[in-house]
This record gives sequence, C-alpha cells and structure tokens, in this order.
Amino acid sequence: MPLITITQSIGCDGLAVAKRVAEGLNIELFDDVQLKEEAAQKGLLLNVQEKLPGWFARLMGDQPELYRELIEAVVFGVASRGQGIIVGHGSQVLLQDFACAMHVLISGSAEWRIKNMMREFSLSREDASSVMVRSDRQNRSFFRYAFQKEWDDPSLYDLSINPEKVGTKRAAETIIQMARYPELRKCSIYAIEALDRFSLARRVKVHLIERGVRPLGLSVEVPAKGVVHVTGVIHQADDKQLIEDVTKAAPGVVQVQVDVTLVPAGYVS
Repeated sequence: MPLITITQSIGCDGLAVAKRVAEGLNIELFDDVQLKEEAAQKGLLLNVQEKLPGWFARLMGDQPELYRELIEAVVFGVASRGQGIIVGHGSQVLLQDFACAMHVLISGSAEWRIKNMMREFSLSREDASSVMVRSDRQNRSFFRYAFQKEWDDPSLYDLSINPEKVGTKRAAETIIQMARYPELRKCSIYAIEALDRFSLARRVKVHLIERGVRPLGLSVEVPAKGVVHVTGVIHQADDKQLIEDVTKAAPGVVQVQVDVTLVPAGYVS
C-alpha cells in the first residue's frame, strides 16, 4: 500500500481531498490531530506552531530547534508503518529520499481560496484575504527556516493538482489512480527499518533537549534496532550519567552507548 504526503495551502480543500484518498485506498490519515496523538503515545508533545523562531521562543523558551527534531520523530515514526497519508509538517522533505513515498501538492487560485475560507469560516472577504496572506507568509518563512527550501518548489512533488478546476472528488481519484501505479513501489523492509531508526534517534534527541542536556556537537545515532549511540562534548562529568539515564528512559531503547568527551567549562588548551 502507498505512503503519501499531501501539502496544501489554506483554503485549498486539501484536507477534504486527503480524507477521500484515505477512504479510497483504505489507509490511515495523519493530519494535525492524529500526529499529535502519535506524538503523545511516544511521550512527545506536539504543541508548537509552524512559525518563525520568534514564535517558537514564546512557546518553548530559547529552543526552537526542538520543533524539527520533534516533527522528524513523529513523521519518521508514522512513515515506518510503510503506508498512510501524512498531511503537511515538512513530510514531503523529510521523506524525499524514500522512493516508496509519493508527494502531492494541493493548490488553487487566491480568489478561490478566499471564497472557500469565507464560506467555511464565515469570514468577510477582507478577513479571509488577510488570513490567507498571513498563513502563506508564515508557512513560507517557517519552511525556509526549518528546511532551507521553498515549500512550493515543484521538485519536491510527484503530483500537483488543483481542486478548483477538477473538484475534490476528481482530485482524490487522480491521486488514488497514481498511487496504484505498479511503478510506485511499496516501502521495503530496509526502508521501514531505517525510518524506525531515524524516528528513535530523533525521539531520544528531543528528550535530551527537553531535559536541558545538549552536549556540544550532540549526535544521536541508532545503528541497529533499539541501540542508541550518543556522542558530543560535555562540560560536567555528571552529564554523562544523565545522558545515559534519559536515553534509557526513551520508549524503544534497549541498549545505550554514550561516548562523550569531558571538557571543563572555561578550559583553554
């Protein structure tokens, strides 16, 4: 079964299309609600906003980098199931190197999007237009910050479709038809295992950052299922044990290897 990412702009009926595709292919849909539930099940809190670091700072102190680690953990974890539809959150970038994933962009004209928002949210034309412009600006800025890419870069997508012209039903049918092409390969066991390892590595990193343990040059790798290798430079000897304890507590960890270098704060060689 297919693994699909769907990226949409506000007012494009993207979620309606995604729901039709999920029903047509009988696979699970992961929108904001489902992704938050997945995060909670992994002991993570997906409550940040996809905006610039200034907005992150108001939500998470001075740790905006936590968002990318967190969303990677969730997206990789969901993708490791080998099938499903993931809506937004940079999934088209995070899964770009996995040939088994199909990436779809849902778009439409500004005028159509404004009318959709006026109808759906009972907004005036002026308010709907303001919401659209603000949302587009924030999404574009966030994408540049988090991924150093433009969210509407055509090279990120295998299919771009406009429900304004063909309707949500035909848009969904088109995606379903393409998803069933034999050329679209299923995720191999190797890809699934890699996604699972990537997810665990990010989850561990999130837990370490949340505990305030951030060795200089922090690197978390999962060379084998459940085996976590943490490296970096620490300034206090006690941090090594803390790293080990926090890592061991992360769900899915069965073995921990901590190879850190102790360099006392203020040390000058």
